[in-house]
Amino acid sequence: MNLQSRSKEEPEVNLTSLIDVVLLLLVFFMVSTSFVRETEISLRLPQAQTQTEPVIEVENLEIIVTETGGYLVNGRALVNSERSTLRTAIEQTIGDSRDLPVFVRADAMATHQAVVTAMDVAGQLGFVQISIATVTPPED
Repeated sequence: MNLQSRSKEEPEVNLTSLIDVVLLLLVFFMVSTSFVRETEISLRLPQAQTQTEPVIEVENLEIIVTETGGYLVNGRALVNSERSTLRTAIEQTIGDSRDLPVFVRADAMATHQAVVTAMDVAGQLGFVQISIATVTPPED
C-alpha cells in the first residue's frame, strides 16, 4: 500500500465574483439615482378667478418685473437686470427691516426666469412674506 500524504490546502472563498457583483450594484445605483437640488423658495403659481384687495401695509416692498426683464424696486428703475443690482437696490430700499411683505408684480409677457430671480433674491435676503400680484381675467 502506497499511501502518500497529500498536501493540505486551506479552503478559501473566491471573492472575485462577489466583488464584481458589488461593483455592478454600485454603478447601477449611481446611474439610477436622481439628484434633486432644493431651492430656497417654494412657489405656488397663482390661479385667480376674482381679484381680492390685498391688505395694504404702511410699508411694503414692491418689485416690478417689466416685459423686457428689467426691474423696478418701489417705483425706482434699476440700471440693469443683474441679480446683484437687484439685491443692492432692495437692501438700500429697506435697510435692516426684513419683516416687510414683498409684492412681485410682473408683466404678463415677462419671462418666468426674471420673476423667479426676483423672488429668489428676496428669499435670500430673508423675506418670508412674498406674494405674486394677479389680476382678474376679463369676462367674455
